[in-house]
Amino acid sequence: MLFSAADWQAIALTLKLASVTTVLLLVLCTPLAWWLAHTPSRWRAPVGAVVALPLVLPPTVIGFYLLVFMGPHGPLGQFMDVFGWPRLPFTFTGLVIGSLVYSLPFAVQPLQRAFEALGRRPLEVAATLGAGRWDCFFNVVLPLARPGFMTAAVLCFAHTVGEFGVVLMLGGNIPGHTRVVSVQIYDHVEAMEYSQAHALALGMVVFAFIVLLALHWLQPKSTQTAGAGL
Repeated sequence: MLFSAADWQAIALTLKLASVTTVLLLVLCTPLAWWLAHTPSRWRAPVGAVVALPLVLPPTVIGFYLLVFMGPHGPLGQFMDVFGWPRLPFTFTGLVIGSLVYSLPFAVQPLQRAFEALGRRPLEVAATLGAGRWDCFFNVVLPLARPGFMTAAVLCFAHTVGEFGVVLMLGGNIPGHTRVVSVQIYDHVEAMEYSQAHALALGMVVFAFIVLLALHWLQPKSTQTAGAGL
């Protein structure tokens, strides 16, 4: 048998985590990316730097501070205690929050580039034709920036699938709740179950190749669409 029941459980949890994280990031990061693409504010550079921090910080650092923030002595942990809500560390919800932070730049930056390439000309033309703000966004911005959204979705999903340090710090290793594929591979190696680790690791390699191939296909379309918008 190629994968054990525990492996399939980890795969299902990983796909669930990646799907939830991707959808939430696309929704939450769209206004932020739009603001970064068009604002003249002096806060643009500091906010952009904060967004990019997960690209340069070790995942264990991000996981550690999120664990402190959500722990019993952290601001969010104390807030949860006031209302009697369960704490977030070592839960699936905690993993989602960690994944949102860790994959943030992989959603914001492709969307920001797509909005910047779009320019203001299509919006000005739509406005002169009587389109409202929301009409412009849904009928002009979204169709023209669609390759940027697709790129962001692929990157967020793939990046979440490959997480290790953040999910291990925040979620530990609870089967069926926080044990994702990367942690399952680590467990196999620790137990010297190299054949099982090899099967999962090879699956990750194939997945990564497919993601890079998809991004290669999306890039020319993104460039062409941006040029058409200008």
